[in-house]
Amino acid sequence: MEKNDLKGWLYLLPAILFLGVFLVYPLVDVFVYSFEEGYNFASQTYFGIGTYNFSYVLHDPYFLQAVKNTLILVLITVPVSTLLALVISLALASVKKLRKLFQTIYFLPYVTNTLAVGMVFMILFKKTPYTDGLVNLLLNTNIDFIDGPYWAKMLVLCVYTVWVVLPFKILVLTSAIASVNDDLYDAAKIDSTPRWRTFTKITLPMISPMIFYLVITGFIGAFKAYSDAVAIFGTNLNAAEMNTIVGYVYDMLYGDSGGYPSYASAAAVILFIIVLTITCINLMVRKKHVYNG
Repeated sequence: MEKNDLKGWLYLLPAILFLGVFLVYPLVDVFVYSFEEGYNFASQTYFGIGTYNFSYVLHDPYFLQAVKNTLILVLITVPVSTLLALVISLALASVKKLRKLFQTIYFLPYVTNTLAVGMVFMILFKKTPYTDGLVNLLLNTNIDFIDGPYWAKMLVLCVYTVWVVLPFKILVLTSAIASVNDDLYDAAKIDSTPRWRTFTKITLPMISPMIFYLVITGFIGAFKAYSDAVAIFGTNLNAAEMNTIVGYVYDMLYGDSGGYPSYASAAAVILFIIVLTITCINLMVRKKHVYNG
């Protein structure tokens, strides 16, 4: 028994070392940096330990703007994309002959380069001296979605984010719906159960674990948003008022105001706490509303 245990640990050793070097150590390092005040990257020195870095970040207007943008993005795109994916997946489930074809079509945006999709969205929404943009022409409006009002720019970012994450959610939910036991539906037909009741009492509870999984990963993915905003509004997100928390961390490290790893680490720790808190809340909700088989 002891030899088998040793053999198992030897098999796990490469993975443990990999996670330790590239996950655990950087995480600990970030926490250490976040408390080192006045850290100098060149000389690897600092003049004290405390919470000043957190105080600075929490009072920085750029960080507060980034938090606002990220929260709006999370609160809008996660429920909207999940609901849309559920509706489309239910529609695909009823088209059995062409299901695989439609699944492939819906999945294409997911394998397309994020920056390339962002460029297309920018062209669709951008207003230039020569044209008001395709979206303005279709809606018969005159709104500058890329360089105009804040709400217009946020609308573009939300639509783009939903478009990018939708294919994966459709694929997962379509597979989940297809895996529901047909005997349950046959029993519902025998009892002449209405479709809406079949959905709420059979389909929804059976696929609730997948919906919960998509909500959790959706929250985490939306909080990590950065490349989406860059693809549409360029690298100077602070000027566009469209920066995110991850973008703020990057700017503090490598941007025009970069060279402050302590501030970046403090912002990263705050992001970690926010994501951890929301994940814990979702896990508590899961116990009451998710089917466990």
